[in-house]
Amino acid sequence: MTRYSVGDHVSWNSEAGRVSGKIIKVHLSDFDYKGHRHRASKDEPQYEIRSDRTDHIAAHKEGALTKID
Repeated sequence: MTRYSVGDHVSWNSEAGRVSGKIIKVHLSDFDYKGHRHRASKDEPQYEIRSDRTDHIAAHKEGALTKID
């Protein structure tokens, strides 16, 4: 079972500092994103998150995310 779900509000570290956004998709299998192959599985999912400030979409593993209210 995944730790986070679509709609969860999370934060993560980026080059620009701490960023927050909402999860828009959970990947449970490998997927292509921004020209790169990302590895994901049921045991190690990856999440697509839309930034609150810029609408930028990022992909991150569970360990990089922190749930916020």
